[in-house]
Amino acid sequence: MSIGHTLLGLLESGPRHGYDLKRAFDEKFGHDRPLHYGQVYSTMSRLLKNGLVEVDGIEAGGGPERKRYAITDAGITDVERWLATPEKPEPYLQSTLYTKVVLALLTRRDAADVLDTQRAEHLRSMRILTDRKRKGDLADQLICDHALFHLEADLRWLELAAARLDRLRAEVTA
Repeated sequence: MSIGHTLLGLLESGPRHGYDLKRAFDEKFGHDRPLHYGQVYSTMSRLLKNGLVEVDGIEAGGGPERKRYAITDAGITDVERWLATPEKPEPYLQSTLYTKVVLALLTRRDAADVLDTQRAEHLRSMRILTDRKRKGDLADQLICDHALFHLEADLRWLELAAARLDRLRAEVTA
């Protein structure tokens, strides 16, 4: 995820302080990985330097000064460009799991155990996500669906790999 673009997009609704940006980010996108304040302020500093935001006001308080940031026209254009650019699909051609299966075969360990252990972990993760999805709002349901679909694809691969272990063993140990 591009944190800079996300913060810029949040600024399109109006100027905000860094604290408000962090809170909005965490509420909408950071359920599993909230932003650190340092990340917000270093990102805002970079966006300011690049002319994508400007300081809309400074408030003095009991602590450090609070800057209020506003998106610039260049920032709006940058967000539009980012939103219009498709994300590159992840082909997963260098899977750690595949590497573990092949190494298990090469070292004469039980690759089926590797697959079974991974299957159990995937199913555990799916139960947690399904419970979260059941209790969540629409945004949480959608992000959980995304993760669940990826886990389901992995499970299909695990079954396929298990069915082909003897052939794979013959090929990699030849």
